[in-house]
Amino acid sequence: MSKVNLSLQVIPCVADDLIYPVVDKVIAMIAESGLTYEVGPMETTIEGELDELLEIVKKAQYICVREGATRVISMVKIDYRPEGVTIDEKIKKYRTKK
Repeated sequence: MSKVNLSLQVIPCVADDLIYPVVDKVIAMIAESGLTYEVGPMETTIEGELDELLEIVKKAQYICVREGATRVISMVKIDYRPEGVTIDEKIKKYRTKK
């Protein structure tokens, strides 16, 4: 199967002061996956095989609940193309060189 992009936004139902710490744990799990990802202000986009990306979505729910969320709202967007699609091909021209 070819690479796809999946954007994930999790909104854990926790006290306001706990939202960022819970989301940080989800992002840490994504980082530990070894997959290519980019954190944005509203969602994190991950590049990989569809099955492994859907597993990450599932793990994100469990992390939020483990951290005290009584409910988790998640928005998922998937960009699939049979020949594959990468984050870089979509946004490379917008990145600034350092």
